[in-house]
This record gives sequence, C-alpha cells and structure tokens, in this order.
Amino acid sequence: MRNLVAEAKTQYRELIIKAVNEAVSAGELPEGEIPAFNIEIPADNKNGDLASNAAMVSARAFRKAPRQIAEAICAHLNLEGTYFEKAEVAGPGFLNVFYAPHWFAETVSAVLTEDESYGTSNMGEGKKVMVEFVSANPTGPMHMGNARGGAIGDGLAEAMKWCGYDVTREFYINDAGNQIEKFGKSLEARYLQLHLGEDAVEFPEDGYHGEDIKVRAKEFTEINGDKYVEASSEERKKALVAYALPANVEGLQRDLGKYRINYDVWFRESSLYNDGSIEKIVKILTDKGLTYEKDGALWYKNAEILTERFKAEGKTDKQIEALELKDDVIIRANGNPTYFAGDIAYHYNKFAERGFEKVINVWGADHHGHVARLQGAMDAVGLDGSKLDVVLMQMVELMRDGKPEKMSKRTGKAITLTDLLDEVPIDAARFLFNMREPNTHLLFDLGLAVKNTNDNPVYYVQYAHARICSILRGLAEDGVHVKNEKSAFSYTEPEEFALITELAKFPGEIQESVKNYDPSRITKYAIEVATMFHKFYNACRCRCEDEDRMFARIALANATKNVIRNVLTMLKVSVPESM
Repeated sequence: MRNLVAEAKTQYRELIIKAVNEAVSAGELPEGEIPAFNIEIPADNKNGDLASNAAMVSARAFRKAPRQIAEAICAHLNLEGTYFEKAEVAGPGFLNVFYAPHWFAETVSAVLTEDESYGTSNMGEGKKVMVEFVSANPTGPMHMGNARGGAIGDGLAEAMKWCGYDVTREFYINDAGNQIEKFGKSLEARYLQLHLGEDAVEFPEDGYHGEDIKVRAKEFTEINGDKYVEASSEERKKALVAYALPANVEGLQRDLGKYRINYDVWFRESSLYNDGSIEKIVKILTDKGLTYEKDGALWYKNAEILTERFKAEGKTDKQIEALELKDDVIIRANGNPTYFAGDIAYHYNKFAERGFEKVINVWGADHHGHVARLQGAMDAVGLDGSKLDVVLMQMVELMRDGKPEKMSKRTGKAITLTDLLDEVPIDAARFLFNMREPNTHLLFDLGLAVKNTNDNPVYYVQYAHARICSILRGLAEDGVHVKNEKSAFSYTEPEEFALITELAKFPGEIQESVKNYDPSRITKYAIEVATMFHKFYNACRCRCEDEDRMFARIALANATKNVIRNVLTMLKVSVPESM
C-alpha cells in the first residue's frame, strides 16, 4: 500500500545524494562522503513540505560552511519529473523542498483507490507478535486502570495488525497461587457468615472485602444451600472457587466484550502448574547453575544475571551498585512456586513454546521494578530478553465538574469498568482513554465524555465524518458523484494542501504509533484531520461553478471520509453517517 510521504522522502534523499555527487564532480564541493542525514516534515509548511539537514551535518566532511554546501547541493537538485516543484536554502543551511501539484492529486487518488486498506503496510513482515494486556485479577471486578490498559493494548494490537504483524491478543488469567488461596478464604468466610451470622465468623484481615465476594457467596448458597457448612475447609473452599472463579472470568469476558475487546487467547496460569512448565523452568535454571538453596527455599541468581545484562548495556559498576540488586525466591520453603517462577514459565511458553518473535505486555507503572527482572530471566533461560517489551501505564483519575470522582453513584464503592460503561458511551471511553501517551497520568473527564458537542474529541471527529457523508448525499441527490481521475484533480488553496498533506501522513502515523508503542498518536491524528477538514470546508465550497475544481474537492472530501472511517475503525469507535 502507498505511503506518499515515505515515497517523497525516499525520492528526496536520492536527489540530495545525486546532487552532492554532481557538485563534487563539478568541483563545487571537495571529495568527501556525505554523512547520514535526516529528512523531516517542518512544523511550518512555509519552510517547505520536507526539510533536510544534509548540508548541516556535512560541514566537517566537505570543510565548508553549511550554507555554502546547501547552495551547492541546491544548484544540482534536478526536480524535473519528481514529486517536487521547488527547492530552496533556508537559515544556516537547511534544504527545503515543496511538493508539486501532482503529488497532492496522487495522494487523494491513493486514498480513494485503496479505500479501507489505506494506511496499511507490510512493515511487520508477518512477524508473530503477542500483545498481553489487562490480565486483571479474576478475584474481583475491573477498575479504571484496566479500562485504560484495555484501550491502549487493543489499540496497539490493532495498529500492529495494520502494519502487517501477525498479532495475538492475550489475557493471562491468574487462577493459581496466593491470590486464589486468599479468594477461597474470602468466599468461605462470606458463605459461612450467611449461614452462621457475621459475628460468628471472623473475616480474614487480608481477605478481599469487595461486595462482589458477598454476591458470589450468595449465588453459591442459592445453588447449594448449607451443604458445605459442615464440610472440611479445603472441600468448602475448593467448591466455592470452582463456582466463583469461572463466573468471574465469564464476567471479565462479558465486560471486555462490551468494551469491544475480544482476545485470541485466554491463558490460565494454572496450566503452568498442571503441565510441568514451572518444574521445567526450575530445572533449566538449576542446570545452568543459576539457583541455590537458602533457608529451605530455592533462590534464583537475579543479581548476577542483571549485573551482566546492565554491564552489556553500558552501565558502570557504580550505577549497578546503586540499583541494590537482589536475588529472588522461586520455590518457597513450603515447596510452592512464587509468582515470579510462574511468570518466567509463562514467558518461556510465549517465546520457546509458541514461537512469538516479540512480546509486548501492558502493565501498570507499579510493575516497573519487575521489567528488568523478567527480561533478565529470559536471558537466563537461553532466550533473548530484548524481545520482551513492557508498556508501563500511568494511573487514571476520574474527574467530574473539575473534582475527583472516586465512588460509584450506584454502589457507593470504587468505580469499576462496568460502572463506567453504564454512564459513558463506549465510543467516548475507547477514544478518551487513548488520548494521552501510556506513560503519562490521565485525567478522564466524565462530564466531557457524555457531551454531544465539539468539546468532546470523539464527537468532534465523528461529526466531521457525518458532515462529509451529508455533503456527499446532497451532491449525489443532485446527480453529482465522486470521480477518481487524478488527472482532473487540481488544488490551489492552502486549506486544500494542508488537508491533503494531513491525509498523506496516515500510514506513517500508524507506523510511528507501533514503533513507539503509543496508540494515542492515532487519536491525536484523528482530531487533526477533523480540524483540517473543517478549515477546508469553511474556506473551499465543494459545490462551485468550475466543474474540475468541484470534482477535485468532492474527491478530497471523500478521501477525508475514508481516512476518518479507517482511524475510527482502528480504534473500534463507531463511524456514524449522520448525527
């Protein structure tokens, strides 16, 4: 698929290299090799559509002032038959070029021709990638961090799919270990309290105090009555967990489905205990001499592995010492594996067993200390820890009328994903949770999210699409339709150029969002396209007496509609044709 900006940059790079060689041959520049240089899109298009620092970085190589080098290069830039109509030297030696009219016509034509495929690329070359996100503890409902993590993870996975990666979305169900033991104790206490009275049964101090535990215990009672009151504690807890855990997982699947997130794989932590995966990992580490026994527990030499890793990355001994690296227990004295042992086994499964070439985890920022440990552990078991990337996501703060909102109006408890989606349209939630880079704090304005005005970013973008549809419907009713004949597309107005230039950026914006693991670039891009369209529409009427100009503008409006539709489709936001 076409990326007109990338094509233009490649062409400009070749033109500069050719011009340098010609300037050298003409004796205008001394013999020398041009260093690596950049080609960028200037912040202000008055400085050109593309700008290069080729002359700036060549001062030492050519032993001349950058301005002199730039003028020599510019004199040999042959723009005939290229995407450019003009080149100029600016400032201390920047080389700027301006697009020729046919580049704009070709861009509009490409958007119309590629239609729903416009923006896709083969950057990923079919590489097998996993994005694991949300993975909420199944012992309770999802919170606001999960809502943000869902939008980020799903948005990133979709962007990677558009870039030609073979993407798997995965949810890791923590259905083993201490949290499930705590879950069982909490359910048991609530169940017994229902039958024996709250005063007769003490609730575990470290138990889960949420209302959801009471609900599950009540549901269990409605099915089983007092059947398990006289049973042993282990039998009782096993029965309660066997009922409540699947019900909770089903709830997670239902709520995430409502949020338009559908996973390819729901991976159970318990499977690692049942199929010998953890024992396998322990054996690998032990055989490599990376474990030792102490105080009845088995320890993993985390400090040794990370010291080697950090030295390879260029950290000094003093920097490493400041990190106060410590070893980790992987098998407790009671014989039970730790969560870290399970995590190593899980990620070994991702890479070694299932063959993913890249794994991306979306985690809360409170997990930052675990990232290097897990990457180091992948190195330790013979894999490449650099193939594991972690997106650390900052907290979400809900706001209403400029004040923090922490409690659900319905339950009086902390707001859950379900509470949020009962109040806020899914389109707004999907869009607004992706408005900021993952590593920044997010203020989510509940009042803004429900507004049907242009103050609401998702409404603003959707309205641009609906407005274009309305324009095209009106023209079609009068027998005027889109023509995809680029030779007839002629654009002369700054608002036309600005909008087309923005449409041309779409494939690159998707690729940059993937490279930076930042799907918020896509939402920001959508807002910019909508803004450029409104400016174009206010300055350039589609219906005009000049037929060629009219068809060119209709084509541009339709191309804009295609891009907005593709962006919203990527974000799993609805694409209204009327509002």
